[in-house]
Amino acid sequence: MTKQSAGSRLDTSRPHPARVYDWLLGGKDNYPVDQEVAKRLPPESRLSALRNRAFMQRAAAWLAGTGIDQYLDIGTGIPTSPNLHQIVQAVVPSARVAYTDNDPIVLRHAESLLAGTPEGSTDYIEADVRAPGAILEHARTFLDFGRPVALSMIALMHFLPDEEDPCSLTRTLVDALPSGSYFVFSHGTTDEHPHLADSVKDTYRKGAIPLRMRTRAEVEPFFAGLEMVEPGLVTATRWYKDSPAPAEELSGFYVGVARVP
Repeated sequence: MTKQSAGSRLDTSRPHPARVYDWLLGGKDNYPVDQEVAKRLPPESRLSALRNRAFMQRAAAWLAGTGIDQYLDIGTGIPTSPNLHQIVQAVVPSARVAYTDNDPIVLRHAESLLAGTPEGSTDYIEADVRAPGAILEHARTFLDFGRPVALSMIALMHFLPDEEDPCSLTRTLVDALPSGSYFVFSHGTTDEHPHLADSVKDTYRKGAIPLRMRTRAEVEPFFAGLEMVEPGLVTATRWYKDSPAPAEELSGFYVGVARVP
C-alpha cells in the first residue's frame, strides 16, 4: 500500500460521520462522541446502514465480474470486512483500489487493514471530496485513467449541504473518468421514513454534523448524462444483478450504478 496524507491531526473531541457509520455497522473503531450521536439515532438508521453496505458489496462484486480492475473509492470510512478491495480482488486478483477519506483515523486503519492481494494493490489518500482536483491528481499516479475506472461514492454526499454544490463536485470527478467507466453511488433519504426526518437531522446537527437528506428527484441529478444500469435508481434493498434478490425491506438510501458513455 502507498499513502498520501493531508497532514491533519486526529480529533476525537468531535464526532465524525465515518466513525458514526462504523458504530452503526457494528464496528469498534469509534469514540464516545461518535457513539453519543449514533445511539440517539432511531433503530432504522442502523438497519439502513447495513442494507446500504450490502448494496456496495453487491455492486462491487458485479463490477468485478464485468472485468473492471480499477477502483476509486471516495468517503471510504473505517474498514469493515469485507471491504471493497477484498470483494473485487477475490474476483480480479490484480485489481487496483484507491481509497480516499478525510479522517486521519481511517488512514491509520488503512495502513494496517487495507492490504491487497499479492497481484493487486491498494492505495490511500487523506483528502476531502470538496477538493476533487487533489483527489484526481493523486489517483492518476496510481490508476490508469486511459482505461475504465469505477468511481464509488457511498453514503457521502448527504453530508454536504446544497450551498457546497455536491452535484458539481460529483460531476468534476465523473467527468474525469474515461468512457466505459462506472459510477457507484448511494445517498441518504427519508422518503421511506418521513416520520424520522426531523429526528435524524436534529441528532446529527447536535453532533455538529451537517446532514442534507434528499428525495429521489434530488438524487437523480447526480447521474446526469450517464447510462443507468438496471434496475436504475432504487432504494438499497432493490438493487441487485447476478446475486439472489435481497429482502425488499425499507431503506434510508437511494442507490444506483451508471456507466460513463
